Amino acid sequence: MTAQGTARLRFETWLHARREAWRSAFVRGPVSAFAFEFVSFGVKNAWACLFGGAMLVLLVSTYWFYPAHALLARYDFLTLGALAIQALMLATKLETWGEARAILAFHIVGTVMEVFKTGVGSWIYPEPSVLRIAGVPLFSGFMYASVGSYIARIWRIFAFRFTRFPPIWAQGLLAAAIYANFFAHHYLPDIRIALYLGSLIVYGPCMLAYRPDLKYRPMPLVVGLVLTALFIWFGENLGTFARAWIYPGQQAGWRPVSVSKLGAWYLLMIISFALVSALHAGEVRPASRRA
Repeated sequence: MTAQGTARLRFETWLHARREAWRSAFVRGPVSAFAFEFVSFGVKNAWACLFGGAMLVLLVSTYWFYPAHALLARYDFLTLGALAIQALMLATKLETWGEARAILAFHIVGTVMEVFKTGVGSWIYPEPSVLRIAGVPLFSGFMYASVGSYIARIWRIFAFRFTRFPPIWAQGLLAAAIYANFFAHHYLPDIRIALYLGSLIVYGPCMLAYRPDLKYRPMPLVVGLVLTALFIWFGENLGTFARAWIYPGQQAGWRPVSVSKLGAWYLLMIISFALVSALHAGEVRPASRRA
């Protein structure tokens, strides 16, 4: 690791050293080793979710505690808070500028889709704000950015390696088709079934190797994308509970987001993964290499 890389990951290096000490103190056999690796997996995922977790804390806490008659609208406070979180992560080197560029791209992709989707009534933002584009408050783009942030950070934190990694051009074509369908299905036949099949063709052969603790563990990449989409769906339920945005069926009162949204989040995950893959083009490490 270069000196620059060491400086960038200083805190994560410290966490790694602490994990080594905790392992020595607590691991005494296969059961405790499994428990330690399971906890390490959860801690690393939580660390990768830093941006998205901070955004969810902002959404829920402002829903409960933000003054109803404050001069600054709640949505505008969320936008400024999201900017502050992003700036802090860059200033403290918790996020690299390369990762930030991929996240910015997903932010723009998400905001454009938000403008269109709210225009056709797919969901609404019920509260007033000044910092908005075509009725869409600017904090919404940061919700998409948090997905990009998670993918970029977890790639690094778990030291991803791949077998049969799909070509960037194939991922790009699939991502472009998915993005186009998010708009076109309002006027043309919905081709998401074909897109699901396309995702299996592109990503199905790929195996992901990730390192929660000492050893690399295998997982089909498609399974990883589905599981991530599931957790984003849980986060979306928190977001709608906090009335950061609401679907038409939630106007009279909160109800869980339809499980059918999992499919949409799975497809959106592919767009995010393709953007981060482009960031790592030429750097993808094969799973056959030793740690």
